[in-house]
Amino acid sequence: MSEQGTEDCQARPPSCCEAPRVEVAGLRVVEGREAAELRAVTWRFWVALTLTLPVVALDMGGHFFNVSVEPVLAARLQLLCSAPVVLGLAAPFFARGWRALNMFTLITLGVGVAFGYSVLAVLAPRIFPLTVTHHGMPPVYFEAATVIVTLVLLGQILELRGRFKTGAAIRELLSLAPEKARRLRGGAEEEILLDAVAVGDLLQVRPGEKIPVDGVIVSGRSAVDEAMLTGEPLPVDKAAGDEVTGGTLNDGGSLTVRARRVGGEMMLARIAALVAAAQRSRAPVQRLADRVAAWFVPGVILAAALTFTGWLAAGAEFSTAMVRGITVLIIACPCVLGLATPLSVMVGVGRGARAGVLIKEAAALEALGRARTLVFDKTGTLTAGKPELARVLTVSGVDENELLGLAAAVEAHSEHPLARAVTRAAHARSLTVPVAENFYANTGEGVAADAGGKSVRVGKLEFISRYGAVFPELLTAAACEEEGRGNAVVFVTVSGVAAGALVLSDAVK
Repeated sequence: MSEQGTEDCQARPPSCCEAPRVEVAGLRVVEGREAAELRAVTWRFWVALTLTLPVVALDMGGHFFNVSVEPVLAARLQLLCSAPVVLGLAAPFFARGWRALNMFTLITLGVGVAFGYSVLAVLAPRIFPLTVTHHGMPPVYFEAATVIVTLVLLGQILELRGRFKTGAAIRELLSLAPEKARRLRGGAEEEILLDAVAVGDLLQVRPGEKIPVDGVIVSGRSAVDEAMLTGEPLPVDKAAGDEVTGGTLNDGGSLTVRARRVGGEMMLARIAALVAAAQRSRAPVQRLADRVAAWFVPGVILAAALTFTGWLAAGAEFSTAMVRGITVLIIACPCVLGLATPLSVMVGVGRGARAGVLIKEAAALEALGRARTLVFDKTGTLTAGKPELARVLTVSGVDENELLGLAAAVEAHSEHPLARAVTRAAHARSLTVPVAENFYANTGEGVAADAGGKSVRVGKLEFISRYGAVFPELLTAAACEEEGRGNAVVFVTVSGVAAGALVLSDAVK
């Protein structure tokens, strides 16, 4: 383990698979040497596995492979293979196990005592009574010591990979911000790196570009795609005075934005920092495991001591009592208890981040397991963001195709997703769409233009009603019913007279 990892585990109870954590500084990920650490732990695991397999084969060969090796020779070969694993590869576990009373304490006690006893059995077998010997050789536990070390290393690899993937998800999140920005200064436009943007700078954002930093619109109108922030796939209309967020996409007109928050103060950076904090947060069940461990560790040590003294009191030889006490320590090694919870949190947060679901803390992840109902505040978070024309409602005497053609003529000048849905529907029906002139847009409310020799307005009912148009009650009731189903409705007037409405639906993801 790295020196930083050792300091961390002194500050808080460690898991069996402790690893460097992902930190966010501004719009950069500080990885804490996670890639190098993963390579190092992976190398240690494969070396441990390579040395553990012969130990297991020598110990279990007679049971499974019908291979028999002289017991003394087998024990010496096991010692030769297990010594590098326990004394070298497991050294970080021993260092952490003795710094504080935690799960590693039992691991190191179990591994250390099993290995130490086995070494003594190989080097001085005569001190053990005949009752615990087999063909002149006491039983050894090299395979238990090496297998435990190998499994703990495997657990570290799993969590390091989870953390690495979470770091990749955070890097992908931060990559939503552009690398450069266009700053307006002295009447001239200059391209600068994002890190050079300061609070108060005026930035020019062209159509189709990402907004560099959090700020407020000084001039211009546009529709901004804020899906990365809200989950809503449809762009939101923005005008002077409205706030915008760095990393969102300018989907329409040109904007001049004054920077308000830059670097680590940006919403994007704060979201990334929350994800990084969540992947190292502790769930309530994990804190429960820590409290159990606080009593479990000394309890196991006490149980081993009582076993040893109990056998001595019963008249057993010293070596026999020692074997029984060691058995308690080895069997009680809580690798699974230490691995399961932090690894589950790690995987859950990492997979959520890659799927676009940001989990604020481990406690929320645990609470979600008990949820039976999910409530969404916006239907747009559930839809594909590609609205299509579902139905045309017309006033009596108005031709449906003529109404759609006139509406499409006006909407052809708009970049709004609903406008594009209307024009697609007209082209799909092979309608004749007249050329519109004198186009006017009231952002967020509606559009108007002259088309086919008529004045046409398309938009919200409030926008249309300002010009004196009155829609039949039957049509407005049908429109309300469609909106109740989650559909969008835009109303149309032709030459100042109510003509109908267009119903647009967005498919559920």
